[in-house]
Amino acid sequence: MLTLKDITLHYGHSQILNGISMEAQKGEVTCVMGTNGVGKTSLIKAISGTHPRSGGSLSLDGETLPSLPAQRLAHKGVAYVPQGREIFPLLTVRENMETGFNCLPKGERAVPEEMFELFPVLKEMQGRRGGDLSGGQQQQLAIARALITKPKLLLLDEPTEGIQPNIIQQIGEVIKLLRDKSEMAIVLVEQYFDFAYELADRFVVLRRGEVMLSGAKEELNRKELLSSVSV
Repeated sequence: MLTLKDITLHYGHSQILNGISMEAQKGEVTCVMGTNGVGKTSLIKAISGTHPRSGGSLSLDGETLPSLPAQRLAHKGVAYVPQGREIFPLLTVRENMETGFNCLPKGERAVPEEMFELFPVLKEMQGRRGGDLSGGQQQQLAIARALITKPKLLLLDEPTEGIQPNIIQQIGEVIKLLRDKSEMAIVLVEQYFDFAYELADRFVVLRRGEVMLSGAKEELNRKELLSSVSV
């Protein structure tokens, strides 16, 4: 579904990504890991178009794409759940979800009941403002908003950050369900090793803006993988 070749990215004169190549397959969770500051979020921004890549190629579902802005990539099927969630605090829960309609044909602009099956708390709180939700509830809302766009590729940046354990478990179950439906590829940036290890089919470990280790989970030694993301 997603193929990156030699992706580079700069912030001003500082080069953050140095030739990243990786793939993410439909029906799999590809987990991007590494210590703070190695370029994980920058990689997700390059894929989502929220920060333009400096070089390299990106192919989505067999189509090689130029460096497009986020709104164009959203219409191509890329859904991004950013670190910090970035829901609209003054809009209601339902209104937040409806912001995903812009990526859909007019005849498909409805909040599917499946969203409330995945996240029952959102059904109870449809009329509540997004800013009044807890951090875990906002995270569920941000994921639901992304799923409403019917993505081919779902990007999740640190979905467990600042979230209570019971909601982390719920989010993990949703990710498993989405993976098993095999309708999209999922790229997960995550620091919580046990959560990532349980969900991931493949790992990409970054260090100083480069891929230092990658492969299918069954090909990698758990102890060595844990050591590589803790250095």
